[in-house]
Amino acid sequence: MKSLTRRIDVERVTVSARKSLQDVLSKFDAAVGHPNVEEFWKHVAVTKTNSEMEKVVQSALGPSGFMEFARFDHGGVVHKGETGDHPKVFRLVIGNPLIMREMVKHVPDAGSYAPVTILIDERPDGVHISYDRMASLLAPYQNAEALKVAKELDAKVEALLASASA
Repeated sequence: MKSLTRRIDVERVTVSARKSLQDVLSKFDAAVGHPNVEEFWKHVAVTKTNSEMEKVVQSALGPSGFMEFARFDHGGVVHKGETGDHPKVFRLVIGNPLIMREMVKHVPDAGSYAPVTILIDERPDGVHISYDRMASLLAPYQNAEALKVAKELDAKVEALLASASA
């Protein structure tokens, strides 16, 4: 067995908002598609052509060009059993399988990072929305084609963060 260890320096973008966490989540909910993920994958599995698969994906995307795969209520777990009002923390796993496909074609390890995570949490100075840039995750692989797609993805995600925080 051959083993390889690779160091990856990650760039984290954090945008803060002076609005409620619920307002930020509502903006994400309006921008991101919310398919039944189990049904979505069943539909993808039965497609016969790339064109058919792309139509299934496109139908699941929201106006931002992303869909939500999962949502985790980290705050609900952290503060379980406690009384009072506690900061909320949510992890949203969002993406677009068509974008993922273009990165994984060039760098298979990109599949470890896509779909992406958006962390939304309440802090004393407001709501923070964080994202780890895909280009920083893929930079060590030194593949220009994958990096181009990753930079385009980063721009789309960061636009979504800016919109949700406005």
